[in-house]
Formats: sequence, structure tokens, C-alpha cells
Amino acid sequence: MVLGSTLSGLASTAQAGTTDRQPAAYPPGSTGLRGSRPDDLFTAHAVRDGLRYRMEDFAIAGSVDVAVVGSGLGGLAAAHCIRRHQRSARVLILDNHDDFGGHARRNEFNVDGRLLIGYGGSESIQSPYSEWEPGALQVLREVGISVERLAASHHTNLYPGLGLSSGVLFQKETFGEDRLVTGDPQRSLPSDVPADRHLGRAPSAFIADLPFTPEQKSRLLALYTEHRDVLPGKSSAEKRRVLEHISYLDFLRRYWGLDETSLRMFEGRTCDLFGSPADRIPASDCADCEYPGFQGMDLGPVGAYGYERELYNYHFPDGNAGIARLLVRSLIPGVAPGHTMDDIVTAPFDYGRLDDAANDVRLRLSSTVVQIKHAGKSAVDILYVSGGEVRRVRCRHVVYAGYETMLPYICPDLVPKQRDAVAACVKAPLVYVNVALRNWRAWANRGVHNINNPAGFYPIFKLDYPVSMGDYRFASNPDEPILVHFVYVPRGPATLPDRRTMLRAARAQLYAMDWMEFETQARQELSRALGPGGFDADRDIAAITVNRWGHGYAYDSNTLFDTPEDRARQKRGREPFGRITIAGSDAAWSAYAHDAIEQAVLAAQHVR
Repeated sequence: MVLGSTLSGLASTAQAGTTDRQPAAYPPGSTGLRGSRPDDLFTAHAVRDGLRYRMEDFAIAGSVDVAVVGSGLGGLAAAHCIRRHQRSARVLILDNHDDFGGHARRNEFNVDGRLLIGYGGSESIQSPYSEWEPGALQVLREVGISVERLAASHHTNLYPGLGLSSGVLFQKETFGEDRLVTGDPQRSLPSDVPADRHLGRAPSAFIADLPFTPEQKSRLLALYTEHRDVLPGKSSAEKRRVLEHISYLDFLRRYWGLDETSLRMFEGRTCDLFGSPADRIPASDCADCEYPGFQGMDLGPVGAYGYERELYNYHFPDGNAGIARLLVRSLIPGVAPGHTMDDIVTAPFDYGRLDDAANDVRLRLSSTVVQIKHAGKSAVDILYVSGGEVRRVRCRHVVYAGYETMLPYICPDLVPKQRDAVAACVKAPLVYVNVALRNWRAWANRGVHNINNPAGFYPIFKLDYPVSMGDYRFASNPDEPILVHFVYVPRGPATLPDRRTMLRAARAQLYAMDWMEFETQARQELSRALGPGGFDADRDIAAITVNRWGHGYAYDSNTLFDTPEDRARQKRGREPFGRITIAGSDAAWSAYAHDAIEQAVLAAQHVR
């Protein structure tokens, strides 16, 4: 299907210098279904399903120096770096969502007169001293972020100081009864609680309370405590190669003899960090996260997922949305008051100023790019849909920081090898849910702040990070309102031939779900875990926001499924071509903020 000249009249009236007035609603304050909503995806999915636009059917409605596609951390950082070197550059940032930040999404609630701020996506600045490249760190410094100040704002001893530990919820459908067992000896990494404050019990005491048979408990105790080398006679490197090609569940089944019920205790433990259950995660990755079973294997230096090098406490109250807000405030004059990383937390944002004709940088939301095409050697044209109108803008350069898998549908200039590479970056779907509670007394009564629920709907739910910044104060008393953060990961059938097919099937599963199911499951699982502590869902839940990310974590190479050739695709996918450069987390095949920003730094170097 081709959409042609019937809409060209609309496009010709839309001048690049006009102002696209943003809706009066304030997106971070909206509850219900957030993240990627059906309205945000409608146009892109139509293009995916065969709708085509012809560039030549639409008149040029204006021009800019640079168009940035995507207002996630990668897109915003690219705009920042471009403006650093070209202060007079006119930049148009386009995003299909109704809010900026991409997965760095902010959720706000007002509960009994108290403001609660949470994160609906990108969570924290991960390991700034060991993972971040100098260019990405420079971006943080330039917008006023001090990672030292962030760490000082995080009260890591609040929950341990109240005697609260991590617990595991065993549900009757799988384990025969509903039972919350506290003092989990296994830490959920990355963690903002120091190892010496984890309050995990000795494995023998913890396992004694599990709803298992004596034989099951005996095998679990061996798993946690024995220093057994299950691959004797092999070097550390040889052991790692074996572990790279066996899932963690298969490792537990084959080498530790766990039965299928016991394995369910570990199945969902990987979902939050890796976006997939433990039957699809290499045992080597779990070894680097200090899962049980590897303590006697002498695997050598900690690998890529060795999170204990730095504590996970570089966190704004709204997660990495704090970075996005600082970038937008630095790019667009008048959008928000203030000058520091502390005052950004509660600074009011005027969304009506994002797309102001008086500014050299404009951020246009609810605008879906449907074609990108070179116009000779010196320009690139972009076609996008906004408010039902199709508009064409001419640019000197384009930085693409959106979902890479859309590029083959909208960019005819891609060569076949790069087309194949970007199509391989299939993102893992996931959902972040924030539940606003009127108090967290039941959590204190049950002795937990973090609940692993490996066989449940939500594999993990936890009390919000205790962070105070500027005028914002965390809930230090269990009688105060607080946010609870839930993670849901659709899994799709395990019988499919490869991980990308599994992720696509999981995405289809997610889109078929009614958002009310997320509320129902949150109420039920909170009640199962906390009901004995006095929790009442009808009384204690004030509001719920569901952040649905059908395209969530960027594809990360997985040694269970990927070959060296698969991993080589990553570099091909992000290569610049003509006047189009690639940025964002997809360009790195990594779901981390530091990689998204580093790719933006590199992409901006090609814009001259």
C-alpha cells in the first residue's frame, strides 16, 4: 500500500518554523497504560505491515541543520554533542511517543498530598567508574551530574537498618502453598544494598524454611554450600566455554541434580537483569552474577556482569529520566527552571515550550518518522507523521537514535549487509509497573524490602530506592506513602528455534494482554506476600502506572544462540552511511545508558 499525493496538501501547509503545540496534559503525571501506548506505535506498525510513503509526493515544508530521530538518552545526548561543537546548529528532534526520554521514563503520583516520583524504564547509572567511557561521562558532567553526589543522596542503609531483607515468594500453584521466606542468601544483582548489609541468612536456615521435601532441600543445600568443581580437569577458560553454551537451568539440572519443581525457584531470577528466564541465559552470565553452583569452579576473573565492582546507588528518584530532563533543559531555553542536578528533580516542565519556533533546538513529540532518504550528496529528507499530517523536512544530517529494526522499512538507502544487521537487533519486551501505596507498614511487618517471585507473574517487586535530592524526600517511615516497583517479562514459547523468534513471540504475547491484568496480578501477588503483615489492596493501593515496552532491552549477544557472525552484525549495523549516522542503545546492542550515550558521542562526531 502506498500513501501518495492525497496528503501532500496537508504537508505543504506545515512549515518547519511553525509551532507544534503540545497537549496540555503533563505526561509524567498520567497513570494507567504508559510506556509505548497503541497510539505511539500505530503509524510505525502500519509501515511495518505494508503502508508506504513516497517522498516525492510531499513538498518540502522547511529545513534544519540536523534531524535527530528518537528522544531517548541516545538522541538527546547526540543533540547535546552536536550543539557543543556547533552552537548555531538548528536541530529538530522527533519522537513517536508523547513524552521524551525513551525508556528513561518518569512516573509521578500524588498520594494523600505527597509527591512520589518513580522510574518507568531506564533505572540507574551503572558502574560509572568502570563501565562509562570518557566521552559519555563528559556529557553527564556538562549537564551538571556528579555521580559522587548521586551516591551521597542514596540512603543505602535505610532498609537494612530496619532489619528488612530480601525474600522469596513461593506460590501454591507451583510449590503447594503460598509462603514468603525471608533472608534470601542470594543477592539480586545489581544491588544498592552493600554485601555486608544484605541480611541474608545462612543457606541452611533459609533452605530449612522452604516448602520442599527433605530430598529437595538436601540438593539445594549442596548447591549453595558445596565447593564442588563440576567440570574437573578443565582450565578456567575451558570451563567458561562450556558454561557459555549451557543455560543456567540446564546447568542446575545436569550438574546439581535439581528436580523440575526446585528449578522453578531459579527460573525467573534472571528476568529483571537479562530480560529472559534462566532457561535462555548462559550459565557463564549467571556465574558472573554470583548465582549458586559456581563457588568451587575457579572461573578466573569476574566477567562482564560482575556488578559488585560498584554499588548500584547512582540513581535519580525518576531513574535515568533525570538525565533526560537535564539534557532537555540544557537544550531548550525556558522549558524548566533551575541549574543543578538537585533542582531538576522537582522542576516543573513546560511541555508547550518543547517545540517553540523561537528556539534553535525543538523537540516534537507524537511524531513518527516514516521515511529517511538522501537528497543528493549534500542533504537528507525526512518524512514524518504528526497530528494526522505528513510533513517533509530537508536536513544537512540525520542522527537515527530510534529502534534499529525500523530502519529497513523507512530508509531505502541502507545497503543489504547493513539492512540485515539492523534487522537483527530484536529488542526484548518487558514491563515496568509502579504501584503507589499509602504506606509500607506491611513490608516492615513481614521483614522484607525486596521480593523475588521466580515462578510468579512478576518475578521481582521491591520498595522504591531511598533517594532524597533537592526538595524531594524519600519515605523513611513505614507509615508514609511509597512506590513499589514491579517487573514483568513476557517469555513466549521456549520451543522456538532461536532467541530472536522467541522475543518476537513474547512481544506479540504482550500486545495481546489487557493492561488490567497487570493491576490484577499486582494486587494478588502483593496480597499473597504481604497479607499476613496487614496489607489490604483496596485500602493501601492508591494508583498504578503500567510502563509497557514492547521494544524494551536492546538485543544483547547470547552465547546460547548467537554465532561470532551474529555478533559481527552489531558493528555493521551502526556504521554511518552518507549523511546518516546511528546512535542509541540499539547501535551498541546493549540496554545500558552509558552505551546509548557513548554511541551518541560517536555519532555526533560525523556531523560536521
